[in-house]
Amino acid sequence: MDIVWSSIVFSIAAFVILYFLLSKFAFSKLFGVMEKRRELVMQQMDEAAKTREQAVAYVEEQKQALNNARQEAQNIIQQSQITSNQQMDKILEQAKSEASRIKDEAVRDIENEKNKAVEELRSEIGTASVRIASKLIKKEVSASGEQEQLVDQYLKEVGGRS
Repeated sequence: MDIVWSSIVFSIAAFVILYFLLSKFAFSKLFGVMEKRRELVMQQMDEAAKTREQAVAYVEEQKQALNNARQEAQNIIQQSQITSNQQMDKILEQAKSEASRIKDEAVRDIENEKNKAVEELRSEIGTASVRIASKLIKKEVSASGEQEQLVDQYLKEVGGRS
């Protein structure tokens, strides 16, 4: 194999001329496009970093807002429990006072009915006593007579002692 020097020199000259033409016309534009692309990529990376920082800040802000909302909800629940307990106590107190009032009224009514029954019983006993006494004595006694007054007085005395 023979080395052809003329081909090597011609190839080197062609490569130098091609490199010179490329550097004069193509490399500057190619390097400019590559620089613009590098700057664009760097800018996008900076924007992505800023966006990530903003997202992290937003997430933290949302976490804080959520915690505040939870705390506020807890406060509302506690306040409603306190209010419901107060209302329950008030309703119970009203129910107790109403029950006490009803009981007092019932006791008064019972006492009144008892007094009426005692009076009716006294009246009936007086009348029965007069009838018995009249049968025993075999005399007629009028309902408005002195004996009935004496019996009523006696029953009042006896009723007052018991």
